[in-house]
Amino acid sequence: MTTMIDPPKADGFRISQLIYDTRYRAITIQVIAVIAFAMIAVFLLVNVNRNLASLGKEIDFGFLSNPSNYDIQQVLVDYSSQSSNLRAAYVGLLNTLFVAFLGCILATLIGVTAGVLRLSKNWLIAKIMTVYVETFRNVPVVIWIIATMAVLSEALPQPKAFRGENPDASMWLWDSIAVTGRGTYIPKPEWGAGSVFVVITFLLSLVGIWAFARWSKRRFEATGQILPNAWIKLAIFIVPTLLVFFILGRPITLVSPALKGFNFQGGIQLSNSFLALWLALSVYTGSFIAEIVRSGILAISKGQSEAAFALGMRPSRTMNLVILPQALRVIIPPLISQFLNLTKNSSLALAVGYQDLRATLGGTTMNNTGRELECMLLMMMIYLVVSLLISSGMNVYNKSMKLKER
Repeated sequence: MTTMIDPPKADGFRISQLIYDTRYRAITIQVIAVIAFAMIAVFLLVNVNRNLASLGKEIDFGFLSNPSNYDIQQVLVDYSSQSSNLRAAYVGLLNTLFVAFLGCILATLIGVTAGVLRLSKNWLIAKIMTVYVETFRNVPVVIWIIATMAVLSEALPQPKAFRGENPDASMWLWDSIAVTGRGTYIPKPEWGAGSVFVVITFLLSLVGIWAFARWSKRRFEATGQILPNAWIKLAIFIVPTLLVFFILGRPITLVSPALKGFNFQGGIQLSNSFLALWLALSVYTGSFIAEIVRSGILAISKGQSEAAFALGMRPSRTMNLVILPQALRVIIPPLISQFLNLTKNSSLALAVGYQDLRATLGGTTMNNTGRELECMLLMMMIYLVVSLLISSGMNVYNKSMKLKER
């Protein structure tokens, strides 16, 4: 008669396994790190709050509803000195986003152009672009901002100098734009009845350009036939809006600046501080983007361009259809960092008096209210959110440019 022997039972879970068992060790270390970080953060916050309370400065964001009691030179929305500190911070944030948005666009145009021209076979053009890149990359951006402000303020004529002289000396584009040492004045649109339909048509034209570009790309990939995309997009961009504009009796008019007294009146004034910040950030960041574009193009195998030339493609089409689409996969990741750097470098606006988020919330509001910690925390949070939104949007675009396997 045989006796059945039960198999040995596995040992139960032991606390020591959290350290010595590789299945649990990584989780244990992460949990300990999180707990330690939370304890340090709580200790610091409690300590800060206790010290502020002893000084009679408990953390309080109620100051945001109080009147700001200061003016902002350039605003994109309604604002007065009686507006709240929250409104002032909002205006400063809009100014930051405005200069960052325009700066990213101009820097990209400058960088792509300079990066491609640095690879030109024309010796003079290539060397000029090299001098531009090396010069701007190796000088701090704040120096370029101040230098640009000095040029705009000192080199351009002052409006009062035109009295009794030739006022056309500062007028450009058929006397519609005034460029002076006090700022640049551009025509201001006046919206009449029916202007909303012109704006809607313009927005629909942009959607039409996007839809046509997608259709044209699919058609090219299916048939190999190339359409005059640039001319068609230009027609979609201009013709519908102009037709609606004239059919409705030109409901949008432009008010050009005119010299009255000792300054120009009418139109929209672009302050020299804004122009200096925008141009300096764009040209400075463009020098870095130029190197990114150049390295992205050089990362593409030379056989790609040789194959395109063997098929009879012109150099411009080879660059646009063969080289750049592949180089974008190398260019976009570091390009995101440059966009983020430009946005954060806009906080140097204080050097030339442009009132952005740093100058309003982190400058005048903080000094007037004495709420240093609250203002700094709000600024840090806002810049963090803006940076995360920019990087998220660019990452979505980066994913769309990845190779799609069949």
